[in-house]
Amino acid sequence: MNPLNTASSESRVTALHRSTGGLNDSSGDTSSQCNSPSASTDEAPFSSADFSAHIASAASAPAWKRVLDLSCVLLSAPLWLPFVTLVWLWISLVSGGPILFRQERVGHRGRRFAIYKFRSMEANVETHSHENHLKRLMNSEEPLTKLDAFGDPRVIPGGRLMRATGLDELPQILNVIRGEMSLVGPRPCTPREFEDYQESQKERFTVLPGLTGYWQVNGKNTTTFKQMLEMDGYYARHSSPWLDLEIMARTIPAILRQLRRRPRIVKEKETTLAGSRTSKITN
Repeated sequence: MNPLNTASSESRVTALHRSTGGLNDSSGDTSSQCNSPSASTDEAPFSSADFSAHIASAASAPAWKRVLDLSCVLLSAPLWLPFVTLVWLWISLVSGGPILFRQERVGHRGRRFAIYKFRSMEANVETHSHENHLKRLMNSEEPLTKLDAFGDPRVIPGGRLMRATGLDELPQILNVIRGEMSLVGPRPCTPREFEDYQESQKERFTVLPGLTGYWQVNGKNTTTFKQMLEMDGYYARHSSPWLDLEIMARTIPAILRQLRRRPRIVKEKETTLAGSRTSKITN
């Protein structure tokens, strides 16, 4: 993808695909790799002035995106409605409290809105540990592994599977219908996370946030925060109906690959943490 701090070419896009695992499976098959539009070699780095100019322009999402989102939501309703019903019933059976979780997020042009998710954690639990975990990852070169990947007592029965498969995100279809999100785009962040973004890192906020996206189908939790920004920036510059449709088509295969890789990623992380603890004790 196109690094935000340097001009790039198609070869750099390919290199980042390889470094993040792209859409390749463990056998190295590249047949499922998402095809990226050729990047211009004279693209300038995104700057704080660019974001300010975008805000001042009152730019709105393109009309094709709204038409595509609503059409896909309507046509796919027979597929996602049964899952919504099943998850709703499961949460009501295994955990007392509200079914949905509502949280403030930051989306297009820095606007705040309420995002909806199926509640995958016990009711009224603290969220500071998750926020601190993410803040640490934003300032490191570690993969964006979820905190619950290592066993989180706050997660309800079945919650880890919901979060790993993205089933907990299905209520955000309501956000898509309301025009606050798109089916495809960068994931919306919390206001606290937004405060930690540098102005030159805000290119991802020049498009609507999405349920799935370019980052999600090109490595997701195996990539670093910097790589996520690069991929989201690439999508922001090259968003099109064809790219959106291709990302949608790649989403379920990408989720299945992530589920297959999850045990290995967790084991590697646990080994790293164990080595770190041993090193501290030795020193």
